[in-house]
Amino acid sequence: MIEKAIAGFKAAFGYEPQGVWSAPGRANLIGEHTDYNEGFVLPFGIDKRTYVALASRQDSTCRVSSDIDGKTYETNLTSVPVNLDWALYPLGVAWVMREWAKSGFDAFFVSDVPVGSGLSSSAAIECAIGVALNEIWDAGRTRQEIALLGQKAENQVVGAPTGMMDQTASMLAEKDSAVFLDCQTLEARAIPLNLEPRNLVVAVMDTRVAHRHSDGGYRVRRESCERGAKTLGVSSLRGLTVQDLPRAEAELDEVDFRRVRHVITENQRVLDSIEALSEGDMERFGELLLASHDSMAHDFEISIEELDVAVEVAMKTGAVGSRMTGGGFGGAAIAVIDKGLLPQLEKNCKEAFAAKGYGEPKVFAVVPSEGARRER
Repeated sequence: MIEKAIAGFKAAFGYEPQGVWSAPGRANLIGEHTDYNEGFVLPFGIDKRTYVALASRQDSTCRVSSDIDGKTYETNLTSVPVNLDWALYPLGVAWVMREWAKSGFDAFFVSDVPVGSGLSSSAAIECAIGVALNEIWDAGRTRQEIALLGQKAENQVVGAPTGMMDQTASMLAEKDSAVFLDCQTLEARAIPLNLEPRNLVVAVMDTRVAHRHSDGGYRVRRESCERGAKTLGVSSLRGLTVQDLPRAEAELDEVDFRRVRHVITENQRVLDSIEALSEGDMERFGELLLASHDSMAHDFEISIEELDVAVEVAMKTGAVGSRMTGGGFGGAAIAVIDKGLLPQLEKNCKEAFAAKGYGEPKVFAVVPSEGARRER
């Protein structure tokens, strides 16, 4: 992939890049739609990454290209990028980092992070360009600050109202660990998963039903959460616990209550999952994953039939636990499962999807891997 990025850069721009940087996609073990509610999340970086070959220019022009569509998108550091398709992600990061800019740049991207599958291909792009620009501009930003700049770009330039989980996971990920992030204090720490000694892997069941965070469903859920917090007199849903659910049910309409109940109980599930993992209680961890999926399917209503089928198939195949991952309305489910059962899981998923007339899913394992870095 590094060589592919360099070759693509040379073909697109006609000269050698200064270097190559990369950042991983992420899978979220548990903690969905809690990040923008200042709650808890437990994602990890995966061993599928986005790479950017980049070089600074002598002017303020910013050009990005990729093997996605073969096009080159161009803007400058003085104007907000608009209507640039996928290029809004890297050019948005450049724009929010413009106060540290010393020049424009040329950049070429390649990636093996599946797009639209809930594995945060967008955050991988943002963090790869973020660490590259941080270095060539000598911006001096910390890894957490780069993550927040990526979130700012996604919110303000792309127009997707996402929290900071994806970018934080992509920046702070560590090998064989998940990242426990408190989205209120921004404190983060590595949580050892110890999957390898148990011969367990995280399988991704990509439904190949693409989703878009900037579409209305995500925004409506966020507005519902904000409305619930305001009605209940807290600045965010982080200020509520499971003890507040009876009051929430009394004061909110039925839909807003279910949205709020998901977030409150999901926060508790993240904390319970960390406890289960630290104690090596994989059975309990698996139960928490299933409870999370049930909450997303019925309280938050962001699952789809394909995701529900994937989770059902995973459990019948022998998974420890399974749930949809990502923003919902498509994308992927994950399953913690014995490595030896992967071929059977793939076979069972494809057969179940075919029987229901769905498109063929893609099933593969991901390994918890390290965060954004310079490659060359």
